[in-house]
Amino acid sequence: MHKSSKKSILILLAVLISFQINACGPNKVDLTPTINVAVVQTSAVSTFAAGLTQTAFSMPTNTPQPTNTLIPSETPVPTKTAGPPTPTALCYGLVFIKDVTIEDGTAMTPDQTFTKTWQVQNTGTCAWDVGFKFTLVGGDAMGGVTLTLSKVVGPGDQVELSIPMTAPNKTGTVTGTWRMSTTDGTYFGDNLTVVINIGAATTTATETGATPTASETPTLTP
Repeated sequence: MHKSSKKSILILLAVLISFQINACGPNKVDLTPTINVAVVQTSAVSTFAAGLTQTAFSMPTNTPQPTNTLIPSETPVPTKTAGPPTPTALCYGLVFIKDVTIEDGTAMTPDQTFTKTWQVQNTGTCAWDVGFKFTLVGGDAMGGVTLTLSKVVGPGDQVELSIPMTAPNKTGTVTGTWRMSTTDGTYFGDNLTVVINIGAATTTATETGATPTASETPTLTP
């Protein structure tokens, strides 16, 4: 073989070897990263904590159950009612029966004396005790004074209450109102009136049973 041919072959081999080397490229660099233990522990702890947090958020909280609240019922407003009758109202009663003397409207002259007598009945359940008073409660007393009971009047009994009076020295209609009361001053029963017309020309006192001169003290006639 000629020298030129050998030289050409060597050059060709050198080119092929060079091409082969370039094709294979440089040595591969070790790409495996270095593991840092501290970083791995920190990352693991953070991941675990994040997982706990998400778990806590995802889990339902314990919502307290509402207690049974009693709804107050409507309390009826009490209506106003009259109180019970007082013992006096239940126990004592007096009803007017009639005028025994000096009917209302009787004619009188000024300064004329007379005795007004009412017939009444004890309509209560209790007796009128000694010391009960028959007293003027309105109008003109016409000289009359309080009558104090001197004896007991039982339930259902009828009595006459008499008060000596004197017509005032004037003309016109004069009225007096009287009523019974207990020893403590509690009034009960009907109002009893005496009404006279001084100077009138109608019924006279003598026509109604009045006496010209009346007794000086009130009387209670059974």
